[in-house]
Amino acid sequence: MSQTQVTVPDLGGIDEVEVIEISIKVGDTIEAEQEIIVLESDKATMEVPAPMAGKIAEILVSVGDKVSSGTLVVTLESNSEQASESTEESSNEEPEDKVVSPETSKVIDAPTAGANNNEPINVEIKVPDLGGAGDVEVIELSASIGDNIDAEESLLVLESDKATMEVPAPDSGQLVSFAVKVGDKVNEGDVIGVMSIVSAATTSADSASTPTQTAALEDSTPEPNVKEPAQAMKASSESVAEVASTGSVHAGPAVRQLAREMGVDLTQVSGTGPRKRIVKEDVQAFVKNKLKHPVNQGAGLLASVIGSSEDFSRFGPIEHVPLNKIKQVTAKNMVQSWSTIPQVTQFDEADITDLEGYRKGQMATMLPEGVKVSPLAFVLKACVLALQKFPNFNASLNLDGTQLITKQYYNLGIAVETPDGLLVPVIKDADKKSLIDFAKDSAELAGKARDKKLPMDGMMGGTFTISSLGGIGGTAFTPIVSAPQVAILGVSKAATKPAWDGEAFKPRLMMPISLSYDHRVIDGAEAARFARYICQLLGDTRHMLL
Repeated sequence: MSQTQVTVPDLGGIDEVEVIEISIKVGDTIEAEQEIIVLESDKATMEVPAPMAGKIAEILVSVGDKVSSGTLVVTLESNSEQASESTEESSNEEPEDKVVSPETSKVIDAPTAGANNNEPINVEIKVPDLGGAGDVEVIELSASIGDNIDAEESLLVLESDKATMEVPAPDSGQLVSFAVKVGDKVNEGDVIGVMSIVSAATTSADSASTPTQTAALEDSTPEPNVKEPAQAMKASSESVAEVASTGSVHAGPAVRQLAREMGVDLTQVSGTGPRKRIVKEDVQAFVKNKLKHPVNQGAGLLASVIGSSEDFSRFGPIEHVPLNKIKQVTAKNMVQSWSTIPQVTQFDEADITDLEGYRKGQMATMLPEGVKVSPLAFVLKACVLALQKFPNFNASLNLDGTQLITKQYYNLGIAVETPDGLLVPVIKDADKKSLIDFAKDSAELAGKARDKKLPMDGMMGGTFTISSLGGIGGTAFTPIVSAPQVAILGVSKAATKPAWDGEAFKPRLMMPISLSYDHRVIDGAEAARFARYICQLLGDTRHMLL
């Protein structure tokens, strides 16, 4: 047995490329050309294959390491015969790196007239080696006719079902014409445009200009890479950001882009491609399955928060402020609920003039010392009575959306603002609580939430939620239903308004309410009756005290 050291191949001048995936482990027996690690730069992903069959003796890098061309990554054990053959093959293949493909050679050396006179010549731009892919779509034109283009500057971008690829300029010059447009399908060797190139820029000053020399000079560029055509087809400008959220999943740039667009967490998707690699069909099947089960979206569908990739520093000074864990979780839950529940909001107003008179007058004399009953306590009591009268609001859809699960218990969540973000503690067995109990429990839970003393089970099991902004202001808002609940009540600040009593306008204290509900479960008429019933209860406290 002999040991072979596997190094990072030529990266086309790119340094400090990150190791994003290690596909093997020590002791594995692998085949020649089998993937051993995956690298990713800011523009492309690249698989590093094994040069021969053998056994993995040592892995010299870890996920997250930065490597460059020639960096040792793996030690491979193989028999001496294999190693000798591999060395011989490598020596035979080496010159190929210095010669461009036939297509590229034709493009450069075809027009030779006037080369010694430094006159511009027109050369055709052809689609390079696509690694066997066909009918690849043009998704972007990166240059315009008349532009002066530098060598290796991107002319257009292609996308197959597995990867994106930039087609670079073969040399410096002026773009004369484009033979394609966005949406066109192209194949290897297709003419995509014409450039005007000054021959002196492509001719060696120290030797006679021959087709072979010209072709060799052109091969100083990394694309197209004849030895590794499939690697070039993995380019994606957004792949690095995706690695952070999807971990070590096996997926190409185009698949990752599709996942981002559809809000799919790739760590939740099972791959059906080679070595369980995720393909587009896997993402689409995952989405279809989740759409059949719109409730319980914990698997990650539409649960990610997609922000902006724009460089705002172009316009002025900026500051990056990281979101704490609570805000991140809240954001994901809100995106999930908003994206999966068809929500409608019903607005109404409750006349709480008499309620406030009772709360500030008679009730104040009956309260135990230290207990303060706010309007929220009355709202909580009214919600319990309304839920008992309208059981569909105290329910959830089953997994396949064919049944409504009505709950025989009443647990009310109350949204609490804390320095770290929004928390929703739950008052359990709300149907057994008095107004004084609601006053005590809501104050205690809110205090624990702000002091970071609220246990995890203190936020679980809610059947209905109340979000009160009455202490801040506003006339109405549209609270988001928190799945798997089917409704949420928003309360805004009460204001004195003129009300007609049949004879004259009189000042009345009106409290706006906003009822958001899942329209799959609750109809508009039912929601209107529910909201009106709450307003009636708040308008006459006798109904709540009976």
